[in-house]
Amino acid sequence: MKKIGFIGVGVMGGALARAVRKKTSGEDLFLSNVPPSVSEALAAELDCSAADNKTVAEKCDLIFLAVKPNVIRDVIAETAPYLKNRKDRYVVVSVAAGITIADLKESFGSDLPLIRIMPNTPVLCGEGVILAARDGVTDGEFSEFRSLLSHAGICEDTGEKLIETAGTLTGCGPAFAFMIMHALADGAVAVGADRAHAEKYAALTLAGAAKLALETGKHPEKLKDEVCSPGGSTIEGVAVLEKAGVRSAMIEAVKASYEKNKKLGKK
Repeated sequence: MKKIGFIGVGVMGGALARAVRKKTSGEDLFLSNVPPSVSEALAAELDCSAADNKTVAEKCDLIFLAVKPNVIRDVIAETAPYLKNRKDRYVVVSVAAGITIADLKESFGSDLPLIRIMPNTPVLCGEGVILAARDGVTDGEFSEFRSLLSHAGICEDTGEKLIETAGTLTGCGPAFAFMIMHALADGAVAVGADRAHAEKYAALTLAGAAKLALETGKHPEKLKDEVCSPGGSTIEGVAVLEKAGVRSAMIEAVKASYEKNKKLGKK
C-alpha cells in the first residue's frame, strides 16, 4: 500500500494518521478534512500533504474514512464515483461506529475491498485496542495494514460480531474507566490526599491492575480476592461497591452503549 489517505482527521483520525506517519514517508500520506484548516495544520505537523476528498479517493491505495456515522454516507456519495473510475487496486477503511460492511457496500453501490475498524482513544498514546473486520482484503494486505497501525496499539482481526459486542467495551470502556479513575481520586481526596497525587495514583493503580491481569491471565475475580485479606479494609470497600450496584451499573452501561451503537448504524 504505497499511498495512504485520510478523509477526516479529528481526534481519532488524527491519532491514526500520526501512527501511520511513523511507518511511512510524508510524501505518501494525504490528509483531508472539513474544515480544511484542521488537515492543513496536521499535514504541517507531520510533514505530509493536505488534500481534498477527490484527491484521496483518486490517488491513495489505502483510504481511511475517519468520519462520524452521521456523515459517512455523504462522504461515500462524494467519493464513490472517483473510486468506481479507478482500474488499480485500493482498500477502503471505515472508522464509523455502527456502520457494517454490508452498509458500506450498499452505500458505495459496489463490491470493493473493505476493512471496518473500531479503535479506542488510547491510540492517542500508542496503547489502543483496534478491532477489525474485512471483506475482499487479502491476508497480505491485512498484515501490511496491521503493521501500519502498530504505533497506535494492538489491531486484531476479530470479525464483525466482536466489533459489535466487544467493540462496545473497547470503544466506550475508556470513558467508563476515566469515571472510575476520577471517583477513586475523589475518594482519596475525601480522606485527606491532595488532588494532584490522588489523580496520579488512581491512574497508576488502574494501569498496574490492568497489566497484572494481562500478564498473569488470572480471572479478575481471583485477582480481586488476592487483594482482600480476611476482615481487612479492601473487603470492606468491596462490600460497599456491591451494595451500591457498581458491578451491575457497569454491565448496564455496556449494554446501553451497545444498543446505541446499533441505532447509529440504522440512521
